[in-house]
Amino acid sequence: MSMDIGSKAVKSDINVTPLVDVVLVLLIIFMVITPLLQRGKPVVLPDAKNVSALKQGGDPILISVTADGKVWIDKEEVPDIKEIPARLDVEMQIHPGAPIMVKGDREIQYKRMRELILELSKSHLQGVSLAASQLKEKT
Repeated sequence: MSMDIGSKAVKSDINVTPLVDVVLVLLIIFMVITPLLQRGKPVVLPDAKNVSALKQGGDPILISVTADGKVWIDKEEVPDIKEIPARLDVEMQIHPGAPIMVKGDREIQYKRMRELILELSKSHLQGVSLAASQLKEKT
């Protein structure tokens, strides 16, 4: 191994090892953080042809109905559906003006969603939306 001590030539090698290290660390961070960003309980949404985005700003208050019929406000289970108006009043005091998004699993019975919507109507809140996934057009 010899060194060119007196050489005036510029060394133009690019060391990509630090770049690869940084990219791999970022990849791991995003893989760990991404599942934590999902709010509410995971449900399989029904498909719809016309899906519109929320018109009101801010993060919505998520009400999820899982396939087994359990109702959740964000990640907190509501054991009795009659408690929803009181719980939403508390949430609206914490997050005034936040829209309400209802996510219902496609496997639940329509009767369960109807009961939930009836309880939501008792709270007299504005801006309640139903979540759906965009139906993919076949080509």
